[in-house]
Amino acid sequence: MRGPLVVSDAGDGDSIAVNGCCLTVVSHDGEAFTADVMRETLDKTSLGAFRPGTRVNLERAVTAEKRLGGHIVQGHVDGTGEIRSRTPSEHWEVVEIGLPDGMGRYLVDKGSITVDGVSLTVVTVTDDSFTVSLIPETLARTTLGIKQPGETVNLEVDVIAKHVEKLVGAYTKEQS
Repeated sequence: MRGPLVVSDAGDGDSIAVNGCCLTVVSHDGEAFTADVMRETLDKTSLGAFRPGTRVNLERAVTAEKRLGGHIVQGHVDGTGEIRSRTPSEHWEVVEIGLPDGMGRYLVDKGSITVDGVSLTVVTVTDDSFTVSLIPETLARTTLGIKQPGETVNLEVDVIAKHVEKLVGAYTKEQS
């Protein structure tokens, strides 16, 4: 993958997220990098559909010295969704994305979701979809500005919600 800014200080073994999917750098030349991808990643993400020239979002791993400008994002894709609609307005665009079965329980209005590696705030949630509002900066700097209805995106839900579910589930089993 080519991304001079992201690759400029990368080393072998570093993590770079590709459309929200954390990959390990195998080799790099200062402008591009390669990564090994296992079957699980190809099966559970949109990476298997990439072709030469596919535009992607690239992001380096956060460091302890930096501010966390969104929510906690691990690069562990939970599933994929399909863009259902885009509704532009003067200062933002509302995008509706379909949810895979079982993922909706981790989303709440004004909560967090990662779409193709972009940390976003959920506007509304239904049983099978959610909406996000994209500001001009997000539309210009990410592939979410060009993705169209019918296209697949990688989704990562809030890891804290998953931990709470597991802890509460264990507690309620103990109480039964």
